[in-house]
Amino acid sequence: MKYINKLMIIGAGLALAACTSPDRFDNEAGSDSVTQNPSFDQNAGIIPGSANDPNSPAFFQQAVGDRVLFDTDQHVLNAGGQATLTGQAAWLRENPDYTAIIEGHADEQGTRQYNIALGERRAQSAKAYLVSQGISAERLKTVSFGKERPIEICSEETCYSKNRRAVTVLATGLTG
Repeated sequence: MKYINKLMIIGAGLALAACTSPDRFDNEAGSDSVTQNPSFDQNAGIIPGSANDPNSPAFFQQAVGDRVLFDTDQHVLNAGGQATLTGQAAWLRENPDYTAIIEGHADEQGTRQYNIALGERRAQSAKAYLVSQGISAERLKTVSFGKERPIEICSEETCYSKNRRAVTVLATGLTG
């Protein structure tokens, strides 16, 4: 019996404690967890550097898009690629402290030498489009990996199509 009485008293105490005023600590001292977190911008609800920060590389990668895809044996930009690069150019204009390395890639079909050259043409196409959108060529570098860095490995078109790409990788401090 004593055990049940103790449980009832503890339960009643917890129930009463739960009924107290939520303002009992008078938030004037800034005890709110949001205001104590220095990485949280309370005014805008944006966490600096996160994917919801429009000035962050994470936002660039996820919301703007960091890659354009190409058709087989092509380095000419399609409408989707142009739209992505237009968004990249707008982001780069708003964030002048960033530079970019444009990586050219190819699928596994063809020789290594052919795919290195094709990857370079793809990277150059992306760079030329960004320059035509007002981005200084000095902020952009290119590199070709050919077929050496696939993101999908299989001998099917679904994999090939993902590997035929130019990827814009953001950096800071690149010069000449």
